[in-house]
Amino acid sequence: MIQREIAPHLQRLFGQYPFVTVTGPRQSGKTTLCRATFGDLAYADLERPRTRAFASTDPEGFLAQFPGGAVLDEVHRLPELLSYLKVIADEKGRNGLFVLTGSEQFGLLDSVSQSLAGRTAILRLLPFTLAERRLCGVGDRLEDVLYSGGYPRIHDQDLNPSEALGAYYETYVERDARRVGQIRNLDAFDVFVRLCAGRIGQLVNLSALGADAGVTHATAAEWLSVLVRCDIVFRLPPLRANIRKRLTKTPKVYFHDVGLASHLLGIEDPRALASSHMRGALFENLVVSEALKHRYNRVRRPNLSFYRDSSGRECDLIYQRAEHLTAIEIKSGMTVASDWFKPLARIAEDLPEIAAKVVVYGGTEAQRRTAADVIPYAGFAEYLQQIDAEPYPAAALGRAAGGGGD
Repeated sequence: MIQREIAPHLQRLFGQYPFVTVTGPRQSGKTTLCRATFGDLAYADLERPRTRAFASTDPEGFLAQFPGGAVLDEVHRLPELLSYLKVIADEKGRNGLFVLTGSEQFGLLDSVSQSLAGRTAILRLLPFTLAERRLCGVGDRLEDVLYSGGYPRIHDQDLNPSEALGAYYETYVERDARRVGQIRNLDAFDVFVRLCAGRIGQLVNLSALGADAGVTHATAAEWLSVLVRCDIVFRLPPLRANIRKRLTKTPKVYFHDVGLASHLLGIEDPRALASSHMRGALFENLVVSEALKHRYNRVRRPNLSFYRDSSGRECDLIYQRAEHLTAIEIKSGMTVASDWFKPLARIAEDLPEIAAKVVVYGGTEAQRRTAADVIPYAGFAEYLQQIDAEPYPAAALGRAAGGGGD
């Protein structure tokens, strides 16, 4: 098992709270992470009918089996157990008792926040980052990254991405959507999900999405909420800034896993991505999702947004740290072009809080230019790490020149 970036924070927080709760998409590696990090703790899987029946009929007896604590997997299957865990925490009065895992689509965080308020740290585990993929011996060639994504099982077991992502979609996305959203028209829902993949990085237009899928605006809004709740997509909010210009209030939508988005677009071979009209959008999805993983893996609020005003000025990604903003333009091209820097120059006129301007691109060389730093996608996370460490990220450039080859 590879070391996940979130693991040190999981271990640290276990010593600071009675419980830690790990949530995230299906198959993002929650169980593997917790069992590897806390190998000395007992383990119980509430997905198993016999285990769940015992815990349901005799919760006190079930929990009494674990005087030294335990990893309780899929705890969303038995939310009433949380009240008994609260009693244990109050009686023992110490930290490091239980590790809980589960899926948010079944209301885990609502249950946890009600029953264990102030007693648990909450962590979100997303699929592999680029750095975590590398630890599996997988290269950073752009087409391969966009095609295969970051679900751990694909890389741990060397699965065919197209087959594995197809099975993931049918097993988890459609099944969970039926349970969470009570969706009856699965054919229309399937069209809707694929339409979302085709609109990556665009302002969400629920009327157009609904019309194209053959459903109402209200149904489209509900289905998008289901996808967000099932950790399939996430909304990137627009920047809220105190400036005179009118800024858009509409979010954009991205997929947590770019490989799943590629699969939904019908891409069955990484070579097809070289000429795909969706290459740029998928690359943007990769970069934005890397920024989100970077934040969650350090147990921080996302603090991500984009900029767009009524005159059409736009910046793909705004990364906020304290009062400093980093404006990030995302380009899938492998050769730097001078017009890439123009949007950054324009919004810098509107936002004096911008501390740095960055272009993340599909090439392999880092460059320091007057207009902006140029960072290869493979070095983007390292660049963000430096931003987090310093008010200004200039020192990151020399260490962010990661390669883009195999």
